[in-house]
Amino acid sequence: MERNKYPEQTVEKIIITAARLFSEKGYEQTSIQDILDALKLSKGGLYHHFKSKEEILEAVIQKRAQYVFDSFHELIRNTKAENAKEKLKKILLQLADDSETHMFDKVLSSQVNPYFVVGSMQSSMQQDAPTLCALIEEGIRDGSLQTMQPALCSEVFLILLNYWANPALFGRNCAETKERLNYLQFVMRQLGLDILDDNIIAILAEAYG
Repeated sequence: MERNKYPEQTVEKIIITAARLFSEKGYEQTSIQDILDALKLSKGGLYHHFKSKEEILEAVIQKRAQYVFDSFHELIRNTKAENAKEKLKKILLQLADDSETHMFDKVLSSQVNPYFVVGSMQSSMQQDAPTLCALIEEGIRDGSLQTMQPALCSEVFLILLNYWANPALFGRNCAETKERLNYLQFVMRQLGLDILDDNIIAILAEAYG
């Protein structure tokens, strides 16, 4: 990789390349040398920005959280629907079908580390849940959603969807994952948040599988 006069661009390339390699080969099977070879970068050039492979993984996780957050807000701005419920369903469908998000998720599944899982959950609660809550509150106002305590409902939905139903954390197969997504659909209907339809479940089950 040619020397870049902008350090932030070099950092970005390291993160994206490492994420791809972690996804393809697995975290443990990817060496620092693999990353250097893919980037055509010297050890000094990499260690100037990251002290270890674990530090690169942490940057990949932060990148994933920021990517989802940015994608979520962009979809909120650009998605048109007759009400908030339909808008949420369209947004979830697009997020479920996003190949880049799934690439980052494969990275996380290759390194199930309690530290990184907890960090990811904290990011989800602090960033994604308030955004989802605002959309639910919009749905309550326009009459398309009838749910109690939207802030808590947002957190429950994200925890169950992103972690409880995530096969990477529990070694589940596709059928077991789909069973949990179907149950999550049932639970959220009982809570008045009927936004997880069969099409979204099919896409998620295939992506997770």
